[in-house]
Amino acid sequence: MSDYQHLRIKEWALEDRPREKLLAKGIQSLSDAELLAILIGSGSQKESAVDLAKKILKDTSFNLIELGKVSINQLKSTYHGIGEAKAITIVSALELGRRRKFSESIIRSKITSSRDVFYQFQPSIGDLPHEEFWILLLNRSNKIISRLKLSQGGISGTVIDVRLIMKNAIENLATSIILCHNHPSGNLQPSEADLAITKKLKESGNILDIPVLDHIIVTDHGYYSFADEGLI
Repeated sequence: MSDYQHLRIKEWALEDRPREKLLAKGIQSLSDAELLAILIGSGSQKESAVDLAKKILKDTSFNLIELGKVSINQLKSTYHGIGEAKAITIVSALELGRRRKFSESIIRSKITSSRDVFYQFQPSIGDLPHEEFWILLLNRSNKIISRLKLSQGGISGTVIDVRLIMKNAIENLATSIILCHNHPSGNLQPSEADLAITKKLKESGNILDIPVLDHIIVTDHGYYSFADEGLI
């Protein structure tokens, strides 16, 4: 592609234009940079949309998970040619991809291990830049009745309402609960606050005969299970 470095995409050979290439050869033929360039639409006088896309990907180590952590303001302030509309388009597309992964994961409707819980939540919260706390409500067969987001916080924590969790469990006729939250820092080890809220929820669940089966901490590369570690 070096021969086209100073040419606009419209001046490239037909087979090298991302949109035309997609139509002619299929979406699988496009690189990540070419797909991102389609979202960007146009570059600047100094570089094409593909060149700009390559620069963005290089800055995120060519890792789409890392790109998913970049904010609208970061895109706008860092890259010449990326305004608010283009930044919103990029962030929206990556969020749509995250939600697609979640839609695929809910097929695993029966929970048999901590890894099943990880598969449920990692696609949707594993790479978020902020912390979220979710619960899985299960029936007697350990099949998922519902999954609910209870709270959303900052980088270092979120606020949990024990009464709200138990209220949701009772209203949905759940017979057990699994807790899950993410650590944006990537650290899988539970904090003192994690240990305290797990203990409090376990005690509340025992009183109401709705046991807390596990608490899973999720990051973009792995998970920690309280049950597997003997903490529940």
